[in-house]
Amino acid sequence: MKLLTTAALVALIAAPAVAEGWKDDYQVVKFGILSGENEKDRLMRNEPLRAYLENKLGVKVEIFTAGNYDGVIQALAADQIETARFGSSSYAAAYTATDGGVVPTLTSQKKDGNTGYNSIVVTRCDSGIKNLDDAKGKVHAFADPDSTSGYAVPFFNMKERLGIDPNSYFAAIPFSGSHEAGVQGVANGTFDTASTYQNSDVDGIPQRMEAKGMIEPGVICKIWESPEITVGPWTFRKNLPADMIEEITAAIEEFPAADPEGWKLYSSFDPEDKNPTTGFTRVDHERYQWIVDMRQWMKRQRRAGS
Repeated sequence: MKLLTTAALVALIAAPAVAEGWKDDYQVVKFGILSGENEKDRLMRNEPLRAYLENKLGVKVEIFTAGNYDGVIQALAADQIETARFGSSSYAAAYTATDGGVVPTLTSQKKDGNTGYNSIVVTRCDSGIKNLDDAKGKVHAFADPDSTSGYAVPFFNMKERLGIDPNSYFAAIPFSGSHEAGVQGVANGTFDTASTYQNSDVDGIPQRMEAKGMIEPGVICKIWESPEITVGPWTFRKNLPADMIEEITAAIEEFPAADPEGWKLYSSFDPEDKNPTTGFTRVDHERYQWIVDMRQWMKRQRRAGS
Protein backbone atom coordinates (compact mmCIF):
# COMPACT_ATOMS: atom_id res chain seq x y z
CA MET A 1 0.00 0.00 0.00
CA LYS A 2 2.91 2.28 0.85
CA LEU A 3 4.49 1.55 -2.53
CA LEU A 4 1.27 2.41 -4.35
CA THR A 5 0.97 5.69 -2.48
CA THR A 6 4.57 6.60 -3.34
CA ALA A 7 4.01 5.76 -7.03
CA ALA A 8 0.87 7.86 -7.07
CA LEU A 9 2.74 10.79 -5.54
CA VAL A 10 5.55 10.48 -8.10
CA ALA A 11 2.98 10.48 -10.92
CA LEU A 12 1.26 13.49 -9.42
CA ILE A 13 4.51 15.43 -9.13
CA ALA A 14 5.54 14.51 -12.67
CA ALA A 15 2.17 15.36 -14.23
CA PRO A 16 2.70 19.12 -14.74
CA ALA A 17 5.99 18.57 -16.61
CA VAL A 18 4.38 16.00 -18.90
CA ALA A 19 1.34 18.16 -19.45
CA GLU A 20 3.53 21.00 -20.78
CA GLY A 21 4.26 18.98 -23.93
CA TRP A 22 5.39 21.25 -26.74
CA LYS A 23 5.95 24.17 -24.36
CA ASP A 24 9.11 22.52 -23.05
CA ASP A 25 10.70 23.05 -26.48
CA TYR A 26 8.92 26.28 -27.48
CA GLN A 27 8.99 28.72 -24.56
CA VAL A 28 8.74 31.65 -26.98
CA VAL A 29 6.23 31.73 -29.84
CA LYS A 30 6.64 34.33 -32.57
CA PHE A 31 3.94 35.29 -35.04
CA GLY A 32 4.54 37.38 -38.13
CA ILE A 33 2.35 40.14 -39.52
CA LEU A 34 2.55 41.65 -42.99
CA SER A 35 3.33 45.24 -43.95
CA GLY A 36 -0.16 46.26 -45.06
CA GLU A 37 0.01 49.37 -42.88
CA ASN A 38 2.71 51.34 -41.07
CA GLU A 39 4.58 49.47 -38.33
CA LYS A 40 3.28 51.53 -35.41
CA ASP A 41 -0.35 50.90 -36.33
CA ARG A 42 0.07 47.20 -37.09
CA LEU A 43 1.87 46.60 -33.79
CA MET A 44 -0.84 48.47 -31.90
CA ARG A 45 -3.60 46.56 -33.70
CA ASN A 46 -2.01 43.18 -32.97
CA GLU A 47 -0.99 43.84 -29.37
CA PRO A 48 -4.31 42.64 -27.84
CA LEU A 49 -3.91 39.30 -29.62
CA ARG A 50 -0.28 38.99 -28.55
CA ALA A 51 -1.14 39.67 -24.90
CA TYR A 52 -4.11 37.31 -25.00
CA LEU A 53 -2.09 34.46 -26.51
CA GLU A 54 0.71 34.93 -24.00
CA ASN A 55 -1.75 34.65 -21.12
CA LYS A 56 -3.75 31.81 -22.69
CA LEU A 57 -0.81 29.66 -23.75
CA GLY A 58 1.46 30.33 -20.78
CA VAL A 59 4.51 31.03 -22.96
CA LYS A 60 6.13 34.27 -24.12
CA VAL A 61 4.57 35.51 -27.37
CA GLU A 62 6.31 38.01 -29.64
CA ILE A 63 5.28 39.84 -32.81
CA PHE A 64 7.61 39.68 -35.79
CA THR A 65 7.52 42.41 -38.45
CA ALA A 66 9.50 43.02 -41.62
CA GLY A 67 9.80 45.81 -44.15
CA ASN A 68 8.04 43.75 -46.82
CA TYR A 69 6.01 40.57 -47.24
CA ASP A 70 9.00 38.46 -48.25
CA GLY A 71 10.69 39.15 -44.93
CA VAL A 72 7.88 37.37 -43.07
CA ILE A 73 7.75 34.54 -45.64
CA GLN A 74 11.48 33.91 -45.33
CA ALA A 75 11.34 34.07 -41.53
CA LEU A 76 8.75 31.29 -41.53
CA ALA A 77 10.71 29.27 -44.10
CA ALA A 78 13.88 29.62 -42.00
CA ASP A 79 12.12 28.47 -38.79
CA GLN A 80 12.64 31.90 -37.21
CA ILE A 81 8.93 32.27 -36.42
CA GLU A 82 6.26 29.68 -35.73
CA THR A 83 3.21 31.20 -37.40
CA ALA A 84 2.11 34.19 -39.47
CA ARG A 85 -1.06 35.78 -40.73
CA PHE A 86 -0.73 35.89 -44.50
CA GLY A 87 -2.74 37.18 -47.40
CA SER A 88 -3.75 34.55 -49.95
CA SER A 89 -0.84 35.26 -52.31
CA SER A 90 1.78 35.51 -49.58
CA TYR A 91 0.47 32.19 -48.22
CA ALA A 92 0.98 30.70 -51.69
CA ALA A 93 4.49 32.19 -51.73
CA ALA A 94 5.23 30.61 -48.34
CA TYR A 95 3.80 27.28 -49.54
CA THR A 96 6.10 27.37 -52.58
CA ALA A 97 9.15 28.62 -50.64
CA THR A 98 8.83 25.74 -48.17
CA ASP A 99 7.89 23.06 -50.73
CA GLY A 100 4.53 22.67 -49.04
CA GLY A 101 5.97 22.85 -45.54
CA VAL A 102 3.22 25.06 -44.11
CA VAL A 103 -0.26 24.45 -42.70
CA PRO A 104 -3.15 26.95 -43.02
CA THR A 105 -5.69 26.68 -40.20
CA LEU A 106 -7.91 29.76 -39.85
CA THR A 107 -9.25 32.64 -41.87
CA SER A 108 -11.49 35.59 -40.98
CA GLN A 109 -15.24 35.40 -41.30
CA LYS A 110 -17.79 38.19 -41.65
CA LYS A 111 -21.09 38.41 -39.81
CA ASP A 112 -22.90 37.10 -42.90
CA GLY A 113 -20.48 34.14 -43.15
CA ASN A 114 -18.46 35.63 -46.02
CA THR A 115 -14.74 34.84 -46.05
CA GLY A 116 -13.67 37.00 -48.99
CA TYR A 117 -12.65 40.49 -50.04
CA ASN A 118 -11.84 42.35 -53.26
CA SER A 119 -8.83 43.85 -54.93
CA ILE A 120 -9.56 47.37 -56.16
CA VAL A 121 -7.85 50.03 -58.26
CA VAL A 122 -8.12 53.58 -56.94
CA THR A 123 -7.35 57.04 -58.23
CA ARG A 124 -7.86 60.62 -57.10
CA CYS A 125 -11.52 61.50 -57.52
CA ASP A 126 -10.50 64.68 -59.33
CA SER A 127 -8.06 62.93 -61.72
CA GLY A 128 -10.55 62.52 -64.54
CA ILE A 129 -9.82 58.77 -64.55
CA LYS A 130 -13.13 56.93 -64.34
CA ASN A 131 -12.08 53.41 -65.37
CA LEU A 132 -9.10 51.34 -66.49
CA ASP A 133 -9.53 52.60 -70.07
CA ASP A 134 -8.81 56.12 -68.82
CA ALA A 135 -5.76 54.85 -66.91
CA LYS A 136 -3.92 53.79 -70.07
CA GLY A 137 -0.52 55.47 -70.28
CA LYS A 138 -0.62 56.51 -66.63
CA VAL A 139 1.56 55.43 -63.68
CA HIS A 140 0.00 52.54 -61.81
CA ALA A 141 1.40 51.37 -58.46
CA PHE A 142 1.14 47.78 -57.28
CA ALA A 143 1.62 47.22 -53.55
CA ASP A 144 4.13 44.37 -53.14
CA PRO A 145 5.18 41.40 -55.30
CA ASP A 146 3.76 39.00 -52.68
CA SER A 147 0.49 40.84 -52.13
CA THR A 148 -2.67 39.05 -53.23
CA SER A 149 -4.92 42.07 -53.70
CA GLY A 150 -2.14 44.59 -54.28
CA TYR A 151 -0.46 42.71 -57.13
CA ALA A 152 -1.28 39.09 -58.02
CA VAL A 153 -5.05 39.35 -58.47
CA PRO A 154 -5.16 42.70 -60.32
CA PHE A 155 -2.24 41.73 -62.57
CA PHE A 156 -3.79 38.32 -63.36
CA ASN A 157 -7.23 39.81 -64.06
CA MET A 158 -5.85 42.61 -66.19
CA LYS A 159 -3.74 40.25 -68.30
CA GLU A 160 -5.98 37.18 -68.56
CA ARG A 161 -9.52 38.56 -68.30
CA LEU A 162 -9.37 42.17 -69.48
CA GLY A 163 -6.75 41.90 -72.22
CA ILE A 164 -4.53 44.50 -70.55
CA ASP A 165 -0.79 43.88 -70.31
CA PRO A 166 0.25 46.12 -67.39
CA ASN A 167 3.87 46.17 -68.58
CA SER A 168 2.95 48.01 -71.78
CA TYR A 169 -0.46 49.45 -70.91
CA PHE A 170 0.77 51.77 -68.17
CA ALA A 171 3.60 54.29 -68.39
CA ALA A 172 5.20 52.62 -65.35
CA ILE A 173 4.22 50.01 -62.76
CA PRO A 174 6.31 50.60 -59.61
CA PHE A 175 5.82 48.79 -56.31
CA SER A 176 4.82 51.19 -53.55
CA GLY A 177 5.92 48.80 -50.77
CA SER A 178 2.60 48.65 -48.94
CA HIS A 179 -1.11 49.27 -49.50
CA GLU A 180 -1.09 52.51 -47.50
CA ALA A 181 1.96 53.80 -49.37
CA GLY A 182 0.23 53.16 -52.70
CA VAL A 183 -2.95 54.96 -51.71
CA GLN A 184 -0.95 57.79 -50.14
CA GLY A 185 1.05 58.07 -53.36
CA VAL A 186 -2.17 58.45 -55.34
CA ALA A 187 -3.45 61.09 -52.93
CA ASN A 188 -0.15 62.97 -53.23
CA GLY A 189 -0.03 62.70 -57.02
CA THR A 190 3.03 60.41 -57.14
CA PHE A 191 0.93 57.66 -58.78
CA ASP A 192 -2.12 58.06 -61.00
CA THR A 193 -3.69 54.80 -59.86
CA ALA A 194 -2.87 52.06 -57.35
CA SER A 195 -3.98 48.55 -56.47
CA THR A 196 -5.19 47.89 -52.93
CA TYR A 197 -8.15 46.13 -51.28
CA GLN A 198 -11.44 46.58 -49.51
CA ASN A 199 -13.83 44.30 -47.66
CA SER A 200 -16.81 46.45 -48.60
CA ASP A 201 -17.50 49.99 -49.81
CA VAL A 202 -17.19 51.20 -46.19
CA ASP A 203 -14.26 49.06 -45.04
CA GLY A 204 -10.88 48.89 -46.74
CA ILE A 205 -7.46 50.52 -46.91
CA PRO A 206 -8.70 53.92 -48.23
CA GLN A 207 -11.51 54.04 -45.67
CA ARG A 208 -9.18 53.15 -42.80
CA MET A 209 -6.70 55.80 -43.91
CA GLU A 210 -9.51 58.36 -43.91
CA ALA A 211 -10.51 57.29 -40.40
CA LYS A 212 -6.89 57.67 -39.20
CA GLY A 213 -6.58 61.13 -40.77
CA MET A 214 -3.91 60.01 -43.25
CA ILE A 215 -5.93 61.21 -46.25
CA GLU A 216 -8.84 63.59 -46.59
CA PRO A 217 -12.32 62.08 -47.07
CA GLY A 218 -13.51 62.10 -50.67
CA VAL A 219 -10.03 62.28 -52.22
CA ILE A 220 -9.76 58.62 -53.28
CA CYS A 221 -12.23 56.88 -55.62
CA LYS A 222 -12.49 53.26 -56.82
CA ILE A 223 -12.42 52.61 -60.58
CA TRP A 224 -12.18 48.79 -60.70
CA GLU A 225 -13.03 45.82 -58.47
CA SER A 226 -11.94 42.18 -58.76
CA PRO A 227 -13.96 39.02 -58.20
CA GLU A 228 -13.98 37.92 -54.55
CA ILE A 229 -10.71 36.66 -53.05
CA THR A 230 -10.63 34.19 -50.18
CA VAL A 231 -9.14 35.88 -47.11
CA GLY A 232 -5.61 34.71 -46.31
CA PRO A 233 -4.94 32.24 -43.50
CA TRP A 234 -3.15 31.93 -40.22
CA THR A 235 -0.28 29.69 -41.28
CA PHE A 236 1.99 27.41 -39.27
CA ARG A 237 5.22 25.59 -40.03
CA LYS A 238 4.37 21.98 -40.79
CA ASN A 239 7.40 20.82 -38.79
CA LEU A 240 5.85 22.00 -35.51
CA PRO A 241 4.21 19.51 -33.13
CA ALA A 242 0.61 18.83 -34.19
CA ASP A 243 -0.71 19.53 -30.67
CA MET A 244 1.09 22.88 -30.68
CA ILE A 245 -0.53 23.90 -33.96
CA GLU A 246 -3.95 22.86 -32.68
CA GLU A 247 -3.61 24.57 -29.30
CA ILE A 248 -2.50 27.89 -30.79
CA THR A 249 -5.15 27.65 -33.51
CA ALA A 250 -7.87 27.01 -30.93
CA ALA A 251 -6.64 29.95 -28.83
CA ILE A 252 -6.76 32.32 -31.81
CA GLU A 253 -10.20 30.96 -32.69
CA GLU A 254 -11.44 31.82 -29.18
CA PHE A 255 -9.90 35.32 -29.14
CA PRO A 256 -12.98 37.29 -30.35
CA ALA A 257 -15.19 35.91 -27.56
CA ALA A 258 -12.46 35.87 -24.89
CA ASP A 259 -11.41 39.51 -25.40
CA PRO A 260 -14.17 41.47 -27.18
CA GLU A 261 -12.46 44.84 -26.73
CA GLY A 262 -9.12 43.52 -27.94
CA TRP A 263 -10.88 41.94 -30.90
CA LYS A 264 -12.42 45.29 -31.85
CA LEU A 265 -8.98 46.87 -32.10
CA TYR A 266 -7.45 43.88 -33.87
CA SER A 267 -10.26 43.69 -36.46
CA SER A 268 -10.57 47.48 -36.93
CA PHE A 269 -14.19 47.27 -35.79
CA ASP A 270 -16.48 50.01 -37.10
CA PRO A 271 -19.83 50.30 -35.25
CA GLU A 272 -21.43 51.54 -38.46
CA ASP A 273 -20.32 48.49 -40.44
CA LYS A 274 -23.39 46.34 -41.11
CA ASN A 275 -21.24 43.30 -41.84
CA PRO A 276 -18.22 43.34 -39.51
CA THR A 277 -15.63 40.60 -39.14
CA THR A 278 -16.88 38.51 -36.23
CA GLY A 279 -14.30 35.76 -35.90
CA PHE A 280 -12.47 32.91 -37.59
CA THR A 281 -13.34 29.74 -39.45
CA ARG A 282 -11.19 26.71 -40.24
CA VAL A 283 -9.58 26.33 -43.67
CA ASP A 284 -7.21 23.93 -45.41
CA HIS A 285 -4.77 24.18 -48.30
CA GLU A 286 -7.36 23.34 -50.96
CA ARG A 287 -8.94 26.75 -50.42
CA TYR A 288 -5.74 28.36 -51.71
CA GLN A 289 -4.52 26.00 -54.40
CA TRP A 290 -5.88 28.28 -57.15
CA ILE A 291 -3.75 31.10 -55.74
CA VAL A 292 -0.68 28.85 -55.92
CA ASP A 293 -1.61 28.09 -59.54
CA MET A 294 -2.08 31.80 -60.31
CA ARG A 295 1.35 32.62 -58.91
CA GLN A 296 2.89 29.87 -61.03
CA TRP A 297 1.17 31.40 -64.08
CA MET A 298 2.62 34.78 -63.19
CA LYS A 299 6.09 33.31 -62.78
CA ARG A 300 5.84 31.78 -66.26
CA GLN A 301 4.77 35.15 -67.63
CA ARG A 302 7.80 36.86 -66.10
CA ARG A 303 10.15 34.19 -67.43
CA ALA A 304 8.66 34.67 -70.89
CA GLY A 305 9.27 38.40 -70.56
CA SER A 306 5.59 39.23 -71.07
